Amino acid sequence: MLPKINQILYIQINSIDEEEAKQEYKSRIADITESHISMEIPMSDKTGRFKRLYQGDELSVYFITEDGVKNYFNTSVTGFSDDVIRLVHIKKPQPESITKAQRRNFLRVPAELEIAVKLSEQLQFVTLTEDVSGGGISFYCDGYIPAHTGQTASCWLLIHYKNGQIEHVPFKSEIVRVKPVETGKQQVILRYAEISDRDRQKIIRFCFERQLEIRKN
Repeated sequence: MLPKINQILYIQINSIDEEEAKQEYKSRIADITESHISMEIPMSDKTGRFKRLYQGDELSVYFITEDGVKNYFNTSVTGFSDDVIRLVHIKKPQPESITKAQRRNFLRVPAELEIAVKLSEQLQFVTLTEDVSGGGISFYCDGYIPAHTGQTASCWLLIHYKNGQIEHVPFKSEIVRVKPVETGKQQVILRYAEISDRDRQKIIRFCFERQLEIRKN
């Protein structure tokens, strides 16, 4: 059963930050086409704030039928449009992919990959990642990064595959969270704000390789 126009969607976002991934937002469906669902900008019930989404963001969504049953599906943001209000387009699920059990396919792996980060002309550095996923990354760094959520950074990630192939993945990111840790360093959590589908797939490929390696060990 597919959701209908004016139905409320309850949304969680694929994020490498566990706290953000737990946050739930809701949105009303404005339109449905053959390929996508158009919804209003999601809003948090707790804070009343709207949640900014980016193309390619992966979402875990459910809607409630008249008999009170939750129906879950996974989807991704495909684009945006501005009519009377701004709408977010998400990929329309196949009816058979909608289940009554929540399914999470967000793959996050621990990995030390070299990453160059540029926050400004004065603040740029190279460090190693802590975690990597198709939705974002985290790393530790020395020094001080202002804890401004929403601040953007330009990044270059160096990926080594098991076959010896090396890929350089550029992307722009948004700071989700900056946390001080006991060592005196900062843990920085980023989500991808601008990344090509091709480059995102390179990261996802690495994540699957890394997961298989971890399982073998």
